Amino acid sequence: MTPKKKTAGVTFLDVVEAARHLPEVEVSKSYGTPSIKVRNKTLARMKEDGETLVLRTDFVSRQSLTQADPEAFYFTDHYRDYPLVLVRLGAVQRAALPDLLERAWRELAPKSLMAKFDNKK
Repeated sequence: MTPKKKTAGVTFLDVVEAARHLPEVEVSKSYGTPSIKVRNKTLARMKEDGETLVLRTDFVSRQSLTQADPEAFYFTDHYRDYPLVLVRLGAVQRAALPDLLERAWRELAPKSLMAKFDNKK
């Protein structure tokens, strides 16, 4: 019998690694927890529980994510009126990170920075 390959579950270091390809992304702190920012705007940060990532998104994407994979994505009443989604790091697929982080980056990065990035692709 071969051991099951773990397909879900990541760490904050995995999140950082997935964001490294995005221009001007830096590791910082937000509310006393590790975060990822672009030009001092928070893309994502760890919640105080150490198991949940607060990720920038838009409301339509948040709805799609929470419906498609409620094990990994959710929000609480506290975040209801903010364009953020909570991500259970123990449940999210590693392969989803680059796209999730690029979408968050595009919500906050200046248009000139996005154009420069898109021209390099």
